[in-house]
Amino acid sequence: MRGHNAALVLDLLRAAGEAGASRPELAEAAGLTPQAVSKITARLREAGLVARAGRRPSTGGKPRTLWRLVRDARHAVGLHLDRDEVTAVLVDLQGGVVAAHRAPSDLGAPREAVLDAAAGAVRALPDGAGLPDGAGRGGRPLGVGVACPGPLDHRTGVLRRVTGFPRWDGHPLREALSRRLGLPVALDKDTNAAALGLALCGGEGAKGASFAYLHLGTGLGAGLVLGGALYRGTRTGAGEFGHQVVLLDGPECGCGDRGCLEALCLAAVARGDTAEAARVLGTGAAGLAGLLDVDRVVLGGRTVLADPEPYRAGVERVLAARAARTDGRAVPVSVAPGGARLVARGAAHLVLAPLFGRLEPGTRPQGAVRDRPGGPGPGPGPGTTGSGPAGSG
Repeated sequence: MRGHNAALVLDLLRAAGEAGASRPELAEAAGLTPQAVSKITARLREAGLVARAGRRPSTGGKPRTLWRLVRDARHAVGLHLDRDEVTAVLVDLQGGVVAAHRAPSDLGAPREAVLDAAAGAVRALPDGAGLPDGAGRGGRPLGVGVACPGPLDHRTGVLRRVTGFPRWDGHPLREALSRRLGLPVALDKDTNAAALGLALCGGEGAKGASFAYLHLGTGLGAGLVLGGALYRGTRTGAGEFGHQVVLLDGPECGCGDRGCLEALCLAAVARGDTAEAARVLGTGAAGLAGLLDVDRVVLGGRTVLADPEPYRAGVERVLAARAARTDGRAVPVSVAPGGARLVARGAAHLVLAPLFGRLEPGTRPQGAVRDRPGGPGPGPGPGTTGSGPAGSG
């Protein structure tokens, strides 16, 4: 409980930003006593995680001391391992990107070459951020969050039959990268990582909110946040949005089926027919909205980002047409903030989220790292488990 309460206070201070919050405000929001919050903030200050942010004038009595999260007290690395490139970012506790590195890669290359490229991208970050003896400000990173195409099992860190690259089936990617980097590693699908980052820092994470993040890049997938929590499904297979069959006996898809959304959408992209690609994407989004009753659809991925407005408008038109036939309430459509680094930044949150009690059991980074600079810190971290939903608070 002690760790949980510390994580709760840290999360409230993260949400408060540089303005900070007073102990009475934290106590009310967390449902804790002022005495408990006083003890927690003292421990967090000793660990270097919080600091005074000034005083707030009082209408009567002593001015209240404000506390803020020290954003550069700890860092995490996010790694986006895409089919044809790798992106690594160093992220602070507020989710801000401190440094980034991007390089070509090929998921179809021999495994050792792919792992070398991934580890090299992390090591290319400044101040030795990806190395066990890295001495960047805030000490060695808490860990590395890795996002890549699925399907995969985020709990075991093992890849499944990645669409177009079935030979990765059964490969323990999390363990392999942890050995190479000497850091704890968390693994999830690229779409889930992006959705998690949006829920925590992208303005989509209002308490209890539900949204679908649709990622159109080298493939097509979805990340789902339902009722404020990232939804992966019992077998961690949720979000394989692109492999819904919408045209029986249609064109062959990389997954081995025919007529999948992904195959139709990517074919339109290859022809340069953005309007048709947006219409196909909107058709899938309308089905998803009808099935899950989400509050919002958020678009991302390099293909969307290359020409965002036609995709946003095209998907919006399809959803509006569906609404006109049903209850008249169209689902809003937006383009995700964060640009090309969205997935990598979201991957870093796979490591940071447990520190704030915002990731469910079984998702913590794995790989023992001892005696990291600055100590383990309070509350849930790479070696413990948080229990809160992705988008709560």
